[in-house]
Amino acid sequence: MNLKKSLILLFSIICTFATLAKAEKPWAHGALRVSDNGMYLCHTDGAPFFWLGDTGWLLPERLDRDEAAFYLHRLSEADYNVVQVQTINAVPAINAYGQLSHLNGWDFTAIDRPGEYGYWDHMDYIISTAEQNGIYVGMVCIWGGLVKAGLMDVEQARAYGRFLAERYRQRPNIVWIIGGDIEGSVKTEVWDTLAETIRELDPEHLMTYHPRGRTTSAKWFNSRQWLDFNMFQSGHRRYGQRMGNKQYPIPDDTEEDSWMYVDSARVRGPLKPVLDGEPSYEDIPQGLHSDAEPHWSARDVRRYAWWSVFAGSCGHTYGHNAIMQFVRPGIKGAYFADGTVTPWWKALDAPGFNQMKHLKRLMLTLPYMDRIADQSIILNNGNRYDRLIATRGNDYALVYNHTGRHMQLDLSSITGKEKNIWWMDAATGCISYIGKTGNHIDFKPASDADGVLIAIDSHCKYITPSTSSLSPSPTIIDSSLLVE
Repeated sequence: MNLKKSLILLFSIICTFATLAKAEKPWAHGALRVSDNGMYLCHTDGAPFFWLGDTGWLLPERLDRDEAAFYLHRLSEADYNVVQVQTINAVPAINAYGQLSHLNGWDFTAIDRPGEYGYWDHMDYIISTAEQNGIYVGMVCIWGGLVKAGLMDVEQARAYGRFLAERYRQRPNIVWIIGGDIEGSVKTEVWDTLAETIRELDPEHLMTYHPRGRTTSAKWFNSRQWLDFNMFQSGHRRYGQRMGNKQYPIPDDTEEDSWMYVDSARVRGPLKPVLDGEPSYEDIPQGLHSDAEPHWSARDVRRYAWWSVFAGSCGHTYGHNAIMQFVRPGIKGAYFADGTVTPWWKALDAPGFNQMKHLKRLMLTLPYMDRIADQSIILNNGNRYDRLIATRGNDYALVYNHTGRHMQLDLSSITGKEKNIWWMDAATGCISYIGKTGNHIDFKPASDADGVLIAIDSHCKYITPSTSSLSPSPTIIDSSLLVE
């Protein structure tokens, strides 16, 4: 056993004991559901759920038990609460133990063999380990390209959906994801059959659809009963990278405007929550297809996250080129990921991976369900990277500034004659108190680093002038109780 493997094994054993003693899991508040206002996710007891996902597409196929335990614990440490996986990435899929997902085609009646640790036993283990770490598994049932190629038809989708639902409907930490990087207009009848079969047997777990790049599930499935919330894929292209597409689904030069997908989903009825299930990945080439192009940085992935959430998303999914396909030394993955240069376990130390938690913590430190997008707060907005984006509740407002540019803001839409003002560094999560202001603010951050201006009614004590960082498990208190 090599040194890396030994360290991961030791760490996974330590993590197992640490996890058992960890604080209550999210599902202690009940199953996930859509909030009463149709905009967010919450639990049955009303506790808010902010989706912070990692893209772990090939986890079931590439990692063994010890590696999976190590990875899932690192997710938990970094405050992620969802991992999106490809349940099968081939027909049959093959995992780290050489086990096949399909032993008799789409007939799963004898899939579990006595004395054998099979493909689905390993999937069971991953889901159980994720549960111990307080993480939901977003199960993309089958990758879209496989369905497009005709490897699963309607009847096979019905058999597969029945198998998945019967096996996992009792697990507390499942979210069903239909599709998989594909337009909903391709084999629509297969996707509907798969979704409806699962939903009939498992009405409790939430369900969404992962679409093709630069599209949203709302375009095809917003009115479907089985679709609880929408997902879009803002994709991996920079401004102006049309790349010869004859049929381009978005206006030219809007490729990085992740906020526009939230707006486009919101105009459709009925109103459903929405989030970015695949933005630009950290350390992946811009446009995907040439390693000579610049790679997306931590600052880029932060922008995608803050823009999307402040536009009204119910959460966000991060991705890293090395992690999503779990490359390692000797393996060169897709999109120029080199496991010798950056193996997946080294990528867990990437700055963007560890900075997403600051967004989640801020969202859950403030009253959550009354939050709306409100660009009327911004009096001097810019374009592209200079575009400020604002969100607010009844007694607080937040404005994300990607370039550190000068801001002129009107805070009259939130309560309080006086507001306390802070600046939060988006990279570090460090919070600095600025002082008190009235309804209008003219402010230039001290540097060009991206960050968030936080304005709160001075009567409210969600955070205080002495606050320097936010808790991983904030307690949301009714604002009516927070009066001086």
